Amino acid sequence: MDRNGGDLQTDRAHGARIYDYILGGKDNFAADREAGENSLTIWPALRVHMQANRFFMHRVARYLAAERGIRQFLDIGTGLPTSPNLHEIVQSVDPTSQVVYTDNDPLVLSHARALMMGTAQGRTAYIDADMRDPQTIISSDDFSRTLDLKQPVGLLLIAIVHFIEDDAEALRVVRQVLDVLPSGSYLAMSIATDEFDPVPLAKVQQEYNRLGEKLIFRDRATALSFFDGLELVEPGLVQVHKWRPDGTEPAGIEDRDIAMYGAVARKP
Repeated sequence: MDRNGGDLQTDRAHGARIYDYILGGKDNFAADREAGENSLTIWPALRVHMQANRFFMHRVARYLAAERGIRQFLDIGTGLPTSPNLHEIVQSVDPTSQVVYTDNDPLVLSHARALMMGTAQGRTAYIDADMRDPQTIISSDDFSRTLDLKQPVGLLLIAIVHFIEDDAEALRVVRQVLDVLPSGSYLAMSIATDEFDPVPLAKVQQEYNRLGEKLIFRDRATALSFFDGLELVEPGLVQVHKWRPDGTEPAGIEDRDIAMYGAVARKP
């Protein structure tokens, strides 16, 4: 148990902690390190892939804040803090930006104070909730106190829906949150796929599952269905390293090394 009373489940791998380990963090346990090392042995590109996903989030945040004027954000499936975090990026554009983070990992909860260290002018909040229960998120006091639903919101679900096995449930989760957001809001997602290197990724999936963590890959058509009824921002749904690259990413990334689609779309 952690000091906040949550069960850390240190005997099983957890997606956020595997991610943390592979990116060089220290907030992980033996099962996470085992899953990470075994997955890297199977698919050495995993670190490049995870870094590309992180850089995608950075570009999305800057795009929404600097080019679309979004000043409030909801990040579902926050994961462990890795600077720059979402609030650091958007508050560097406008210090008054508001950010709500959500996750249900007790280890993330224990780091919530660090996540909430934003600017004095802005506001950051953390909701302890499972993404499969979006009603808990949108009915939270922190949600209503932090986000003004008369103004557009940037909704981010970065590398998170692959933990939901059923396609219909994953779509329901996204839609239930998006439905309460006003016109002019944006949805940004990265969605795991095995379409570019399926053989080693099948083995990575088996390794995650063996150690107790879900990892669900989706094809392009299914990934695109999350954005039905929305206005896709150019270049549409592409591998994350191809979404509006700005020169800050490593050069020479091969398509087969990236197992994630990404897109941003506007709610009419």
